[in-house]
Amino acid sequence: MDSFVDIPEEELWINYKKTKDIKIRDYLIQKYSPLVHYVVRKINLGKTGTLEADDLIGFGSFGLMDAIDKFDPAKNVKFKTYAVTRIRGSIYDEMRSIDWVPRSVRQKAKAVEQAINAVEARTGRTAEDQEIAEELGIDIREFYTTMTKISGTTMLSLDNNPYPGTDDKISMIDTIESPSSINPDVSVEREAVKELVIKGINELPEKEKKVLILYYYEDLTLKEIGEVLNVTESRVSQLHTKAIVRLRAKLAEIKEEIS
Repeated sequence: MDSFVDIPEEELWINYKKTKDIKIRDYLIQKYSPLVHYVVRKINLGKTGTLEADDLIGFGSFGLMDAIDKFDPAKNVKFKTYAVTRIRGSIYDEMRSIDWVPRSVRQKAKAVEQAINAVEARTGRTAEDQEIAEELGIDIREFYTTMTKISGTTMLSLDNNPYPGTDDKISMIDTIESPSSINPDVSVEREAVKELVIKGINELPEKEKKVLILYYYEDLTLKEIGEVLNVTESRVSQLHTKAIVRLRAKLAEIKEEIS
């Protein structure tokens, strides 16, 4: 495996894509395995129920292998950026599949999504916290408590399946790279959906948008984001939660429109 160390990485990727050499694959897995541990360290284990770090590392390892198989060196995206997104997505996809979030918490998250949709449909602009609270029939303090409770449900892969009858997906990484191997029948529709997702991100309140960019694109931890924005880590978590809930509400609308 040491024989690959002196080979330029670009050449190594090209060789792997051509040959699918298992030895190169094993070398890449070993080289980039620290990324899995890095992603797991960013996850608040207190919000993962009975799951432990070793469970998440196992889930993330599948994401790393998938990233290695699907990475296209011809695109203008660094492998680390691509892999971290796929690793995180794999972990959260597995967490969702075992339904680790209590039903009551899911119901609260859904209620907030619906309240945001209702306010924004009525006003034609981004919903304010006070307006969302009033729509829910609670005071602002209880609203913030609710956002804290549902924060665990929002640390999720933003992979969605907005194309009825297909397995084609769109994710955060797809908003900063050109997708490969897209079914021609849905490529135009997919591009339109991507534009709507990007538009939804751009319409978020400035601090919420910054949190998403710093967390998903710059790959900072919540603590590091707090230092950048000069706010507490809990405040960053709250901003992240609101941003994701808003986006999920927008994506739900998109799915209804194209179903």
